[in-house]
Amino acid sequence: MDFPRALSSYPPTDGLTLLQIFAQRIQIEPFNAIATAIFVLAILHTFTASRITRYAHQRPPGVASGILHFFGEVEVVFGLWAIVLLLAMTAYAGWAVTTHYFNDGVNYTEPLFVVVIMALASTRPVIDLAERVLRKVAGLARGTPAAWWMSILIIGPLLGSFITEPAAMTVSALLLGRQFFNAGPSLRLRYATLGLLFVNVSIGGTLTHFAAPPVLMVSRVWEWDTTYMLTHFGWRAFLAILISTTAYLLVFNRELRSLRHTHLTERDAVEPSPAWIIGVHVAFIAWTVLTAHHAPFFVGGFLIFLGFHKATAAYQGRTELRGPLLVGFFLAGLVIHGGLQGWWIGPILSHLPETSLLLGATILTAFNDNALVTYLATLVPNLADALKYAVVSGAVVGGGLTVIANAPNPAGQTLLAPYFDDAVSPIWLFLGALAPTLVALGMFTL
Repeated sequence: MDFPRALSSYPPTDGLTLLQIFAQRIQIEPFNAIATAIFVLAILHTFTASRITRYAHQRPPGVASGILHFFGEVEVVFGLWAIVLLLAMTAYAGWAVTTHYFNDGVNYTEPLFVVVIMALASTRPVIDLAERVLRKVAGLARGTPAAWWMSILIIGPLLGSFITEPAAMTVSALLLGRQFFNAGPSLRLRYATLGLLFVNVSIGGTLTHFAAPPVLMVSRVWEWDTTYMLTHFGWRAFLAILISTTAYLLVFNRELRSLRHTHLTERDAVEPSPAWIIGVHVAFIAWTVLTAHHAPFFVGGFLIFLGFHKATAAYQGRTELRGPLLVGFFLAGLVIHGGLQGWWIGPILSHLPETSLLLGATILTAFNDNALVTYLATLVPNLADALKYAVVSGAVVGGGLTVIANAPNPAGQTLLAPYFDDAVSPIWLFLGALAPTLVALGMFTL
C-alpha cells in the first residue's frame, strides 16, 4: 500500500465538478481527508504561533513557559504536526507503510540544501563580499539607511537567480538587519520591508532556470532554459521589483530619510576578510549550487567546509547552525505534509482556465510551498504552454504572502525575528506583501 496514491490511479474526472472529484477521491482513499485535515491544523498553528509566543513571554520563567515558547516557534510547527501525521498513518495503514512513506516517499534534498546554503551564505566572508558590493551602490546615495534599504531590496533578490534564493534571502536579511533594522524603523515599515523582501526574493530567482525551487521543479520536465526564463519571466520580475521597491520608497520616504545610524555594528569592529578566504567560500557555494540535486555531494562538501572553517578560524566568525537547522526542520515537515496533498491540488490545477489558474496558483501558494504547487503541475498530463506559464507565474508571485509560501521565507523570518519581538505576525506580513504581490501579478499578466 503506497502513500500517497498515484494521481493516475484515480478514475477519470470528465464531467465532474471539483467538489465531486474531492468527494470521489476521499471515498476511494479516506486517508486523503485525514492527511489534509492535519495539514490544515498545522497551517492554523502557524497563524497562531506569534500569539503563543507572546503568551509565553507573559508567564513566569519555568517549564510551562518554555514549552509554550517551543510551540510558538514557527519553524517547528510542521515537524510537530508530522508526528501527528505519523501516528495517524500508522493507525490507519500500519508501520511498514508509514516508514516507507517517510523514508522513500519524501524527498528531503531541498531541506538539506537550504540548511547547507543558508549556513554558507551567512558566514562572515560571504557577508563581507556582499556588503562591499552593496556599500558601493549605497554609497552613491551617501550610504544612508534608505540607500542601503533600496540597494538590498533590489540587488539582493536578483542574486537569487545565481546563488539560489535561500542564499540571496540569507544575505539580504542579514544586511537588512545590520544596515537598516538597527536604525530603528517603525513597526509598519518593518512589516512592509519584510513583505517586500519575501516577494522580491520569490520573483527575483526567475532570471535563470536553476536557482529558484519552483522553477527547478519544472525546468527539466518542460525543457525551460535560462533564455526562456529571461524572455518570459526575468524581465517582468526585474520591473516588478523595481516598481514595488520604488513605490514603497515613496510611501515611506519621510521616515526612511529620517533614519540615522546611531551606533557601530559588530561588523565595524573587525578586519575585513582576505580575498582568498572569500574566494574559497564562494567556491564552496558554487559547489553546493552545482550539486543541489545530489545531497551526498553537497553535504560532503559542507563537512569539508566545516574543517576549512575551523582551520581558518582567525578569519571566520562564529558558525551559526541553529537558524539553518530550524529552517531545514520547517521545510522537511512541509514536504512531508505536502506530499499528501496532490489529491486535491492536482484537480484544481487541471480544471482552471489560464487567468483563473494564475490566480488559483497564487492563492494555493500562500498555503503550500510554491515548489510543491509547480511540481504537482508537472504531473498533469498534456498541460498547455499557456497554462504552464500561468501556474509558475502564480507560484512565484504568491511566494511572499506567508512564511510557508516559499522555501527561503523561513530563513528570512528566522534572521529578522529579533526585530519583531521574536514573533512575526502572519496577518501583518500578508498586508506588507500584498501590494508588491499585486504589482508582480500585474507584470506577469502582461
